[in-house]
Amino acid sequence: MKNTEEYLILVDEQDREVGTSEKQAAHEKALLHRAFSVFIMKGDEVLLQQRQSSKYHCGGLWTNTCCGHPRPNEETKAAAERRLHEELGFAQPLKDVGSFTYRAEFDNGLTEYEFDHVFFAEYDDQTISPNPDEVSAIEWLSVEKLKQRLKKAPEQFTPWLGLALSVLLKARGQK
Repeated sequence: MKNTEEYLILVDEQDREVGTSEKQAAHEKALLHRAFSVFIMKGDEVLLQQRQSSKYHCGGLWTNTCCGHPRPNEETKAAAERRLHEELGFAQPLKDVGSFTYRAEFDNGLTEYEFDHVFFAEYDDQTISPNPDEVSAIEWLSVEKLKQRLKKAPEQFTPWLGLALSVLLKARGQK
C-alpha cells in the first residue's frame, strides 16, 4: 500500500485530478500537481516563514505563512489547515481566495510545477509555535515592505511567493 503522505495529486491545467505520483518523482519529472499557499494577516501585515535549510528545495528562503500539498483523497482546504497547524502550531479556519499555476526549476534538478490554491485568514491572537523541522524563523511584515523586498532581493524568497501574494491582494481589492 502507498504511503499517502508522500504522494501528490496530479492535475491538468484546470485542476482536474489525473492521477497520483510519489513526491520526489513528481518534482524530478516536473509533473503538474495540486498545492496550496496560506497567508495569515494581522491588519496590513503578513506572517512570513523562513523555510528550514534542510527542505528538499528552497531551504532557507522566506515564503508565505505556510505551503504544501494535499494528500490523495484529502480536500485542499483541509490540507492547508492541517499544514498550518503542523508548521506553526495553531489552527485557523481558512478562506480560498484564488489559484494560479507556476513552474520553477531548481539547481538540484527538481522542478516545482504546481496548480496552487491560495488561502487566507486574519490572525486571531493564537500562540504561534513554529515547528523547527519545518521553519527556521517567522516575521510579520507589511505588504508594502514585502513587495519592496521581493523587488530588491527576489533571491531571498521562494519563486511562488510573489505570485501567491498577487492572488491574495487581488482578492482583497488591493494592488
